[in-house]
Amino acid sequence: MTKLLLSLHVLAAVLAVGPVTVAASMFPAAARRVPVAAAVGGGEAADAGDLGTVRLLHRICRVYAGLGIAVPVLGFATAASMGVLGDPWLIASVTLTAAAAGLLAAFVLPRQEELLEQLADRQPVERAGTARLAMFTGVFNLLWATVTVLMIVRPGSTTGA
Repeated sequence: MTKLLLSLHVLAAVLAVGPVTVAASMFPAAARRVPVAAAVGGGEAADAGDLGTVRLLHRICRVYAGLGIAVPVLGFATAASMGVLGDPWLIASVTLTAAAAGLLAAFVLPRQEELLEQLADRQPVERAGTARLAMFTGVFNLLWATVTVLMIVRPGSTTGA
């Protein structure tokens, strides 16, 4: 049962968190590419495609963030079946996962929505806004990379790996 849970946990992480990290990373640059002329009233054709890309990236982030709930749920089930719930590496991983989820919910997704509203209202976005979003997204990605390393290295692991 442990191997099944671990497999599902890893698959959920790859299939749910992976798309969020990629789409969230692409979002700021895509938002900057929406032409200013289109944002203020001209260039309708270019605006539709570029704005559609930004909307799609945000939708990917939202949908896959929701699906990402499966990652910690399956992770806790796996940890319980392995008897490692109290291990420091797991506690650190859970803490970092919670921080990443909080960052996504409190900063990344809301800022994406704000930028989308500006673009939909044909207002140009400020580079500082997309830069801040890129920074939050980078921290989110760094947290997930750290969790991934902790899951592989598992300090104090009895597996010898």
